[in-house]
Amino acid sequence: MQDNLTPQLMPAFSRPSDTAQDQSTTGKATSTAPQPVNPTVLIPPIKSKGLNASNVRRMRRIIAEDAEWSLAIVPLLSELCIQHIVKNFQNNPVLKQLLPEHQQKVLDHLSPDLPLTVTANLIEDENYWRRCCAQRWVCHVARHGGSWKRMFFERHLENLLKQFIPGTTDPTVILDLLPLCKNYVRRIQVDQFLHPSVSAPPRDGDQSDSGSEGEMEEYSTDHYQLRDLVAGLKHLEELDLVYGVKDCGMNFEWNLFLFTYHDCHSLAATIKACHTLKVFRLTRSRVDDDKARILIRSLLDHPALEELDLSHNLIGDRGVRAAAKLLSHSRLRVLNLANNQVRAPGAQSLAHALAHNTNLVTLNLRLNCIEDEGGQALAHALQTNKCLTTLHLGGNELSEPTATLLSQVLSVNTVLTSINLSCNHIGLDGGKQLLEGMSDNKTLLEFDLRLSDVAQESEYLIGQALQANREAARQRALNPSHFMSPTTNGPENPAG
Repeated sequence: MQDNLTPQLMPAFSRPSDTAQDQSTTGKATSTAPQPVNPTVLIPPIKSKGLNASNVRRMRRIIAEDAEWSLAIVPLLSELCIQHIVKNFQNNPVLKQLLPEHQQKVLDHLSPDLPLTVTANLIEDENYWRRCCAQRWVCHVARHGGSWKRMFFERHLENLLKQFIPGTTDPTVILDLLPLCKNYVRRIQVDQFLHPSVSAPPRDGDQSDSGSEGEMEEYSTDHYQLRDLVAGLKHLEELDLVYGVKDCGMNFEWNLFLFTYHDCHSLAATIKACHTLKVFRLTRSRVDDDKARILIRSLLDHPALEELDLSHNLIGDRGVRAAAKLLSHSRLRVLNLANNQVRAPGAQSLAHALAHNTNLVTLNLRLNCIEDEGGQALAHALQTNKCLTTLHLGGNELSEPTATLLSQVLSVNTVLTSINLSCNHIGLDGGKQLLEGMSDNKTLLEFDLRLSDVAQESEYLIGQALQANREAARQRALNPSHFMSPTTNGPENPAG
């Protein structure tokens, strides 16, 4: 306060010694005893008439070390508090007690490396979880319902499952995450399950590459069992699994890709108990007829299942008969059996179920070998089926007889929107038959005939018919009221 004294306030702080000194100068006082100078009293230099430099007492000068220093850049107390909260958030996670604007500032500065035990059930801010995801992965949040927090926990859980080694990894690593992620995980997609032999040293007499599956199961140990994990995920809707190892390189062994019977029974019990499950995919896992039947039996009368994908396995006619039974005992809408060992008897079983089914909208049988006997059976079913919209029969050794029946289906079926007959032997006459059927069809939008030996002219004309159907569908979507069934004076049935 003394630094700010003005010249007008100086007389109030004058001491007798100062007066005596002045009097001695003018000859009015004889006392010349020196008086101590108070160093704490700082008085700016005075330039006044009647006073010269010799009469002004020597003063101390204060020069600021930082010429740009200003009170304006001193941090606010609230900012200092926020910095302290961020720095000590792991030990003292203060968030809910703050004002909304202060909460956001704290969240913007929190590290994405904080323990999940602190952040999982406390932080809902999507920007924070976006930073957590971007730090670890290339992000496609649309695949996770548009939620960054859901994406983080689904991907984090999937990584733990893909790196789990039975007999080596502690199971609590996964189960301890369950209370933190159970409200957010709706999908598990695991494209690798490690086998215990990944961490075990080679043994004498290990199975060669030509070893049989039965011989391998004699000494193989099962993969991680999902039962306890899935039981705790109350919102799980999608399970997408592959029992195998990625990038094994020179360490290849057949037992790394073995889906054992114990794995199968455990997984069957898991999906049966998960009543929220809507999508189940088990692909590229060497699933044969017996294992397929075990899995499908557990899905009979499932209350929520809508999609079953068992593609790229070893399923034959016996397994497909179980799938046909499932069509009559579930609400299944999508069935994918591509790249298996399905032949005519299996296709006939599916056709029998399809003729009376009212739920299935997509059937994929590509890369099987149902031949004309199976293809014709499916064509007969489609003459009465009123729900299937997509049929994929590519690469099934089909020829003209199947095309002839499908042309009749195209004339009467008003539900199908997509058919794939690529990589078959439809032939020139078969192509003409399909073109004739398309002349009466107004609903088919996609028809794949590539590599099916159809004449180029027939394929072109079928494409023109499809284009007309797509344009009509677009017009109906733009103006649905115009295409409603006419009443007394409807737009398509004007009076008079």
